[in-house]
Amino acid sequence: MRGIVALLLALGLVACNAPSEPAPPAPSPAAPPVTTTTAPPPSTTTTAPPAWTVGATPLPRRADGFGQVRPTPEALRNRSLPTPDFLPPPPDGRYASAVGAVPRDVLARSTWQSACPVAASDLRYVTMSFWGFDGKAHTGEMLLNASVAQDVTRVFGQLFAARFPIEEMRITSPAELDAPPTGDGNNTSAFVCRPVRGQTNWSAHAYGLAIDLNPFCNPYTKGDLVLPELSSAYLDRSWVRPGMVEAGDATVRAFAAVGWDWGGAWREPTDRMHFTATGG
Repeated sequence: MRGIVALLLALGLVACNAPSEPAPPAPSPAAPPVTTTTAPPPSTTTTAPPAWTVGATPLPRRADGFGQVRPTPEALRNRSLPTPDFLPPPPDGRYASAVGAVPRDVLARSTWQSACPVAASDLRYVTMSFWGFDGKAHTGEMLLNASVAQDVTRVFGQLFAARFPIEEMRITSPAELDAPPTGDGNNTSAFVCRPVRGQTNWSAHAYGLAIDLNPFCNPYTKGDLVLPELSSAYLDRSWVRPGMVEAGDATVRAFAAVGWDWGGAWREPTDRMHFTATGG
């Protein structure tokens, strides 16, 4: 019996000391997914420079004080510059106008002075909607004689309905009268306290009874003088471009309906931008 027990104990020791089977290898951790990161290409978006900066380059003066007439720059041959908003645009995109007494701050930034041939009380501050060459609705401003203000708002209501483009409509400042000529202005304006070009008698503008509409698109000519001085490309009236006024068109008819004449029908000078309630 003792021999059997001893044998069993020996076998147990052997079993305990027998090498165990190797444990299966632990699974390797999953390799992280490979993510390929491509650096974004360098940005190629740049802010395009403006096609033209109005008023940036003065022209040499002629003996008569006007700027030298020069060929129209390519950027202005078919002019379509955006309109900066000086006043809030119409919120609903519809035509709106207002006529009121001239606020003091508006009069102060205009060319009016006590020597002008019209009293400040006889002028009206007029705001009107217009379409820009940029295809957006804007709000413009004018000083007009009280006797014609309502008629003018009706005319510009018709121009708005026809989507006739206007680049700019703001009150002329005193600094502009004394600034060197740049020949590239296109501001539609009414009251300007100045004499007739090349003369000493007061212009109809000095009474608030005339409007210059898109001057660059509708130049003034007299002899070899072209105003604005860079607008010669618009003397070709066979090439009809936006903003131009032509004999018998809707713009001329709208002004004629309220008794205004068009300077484009004059022979010498020919003032294509000019509409007047006085005939001059």
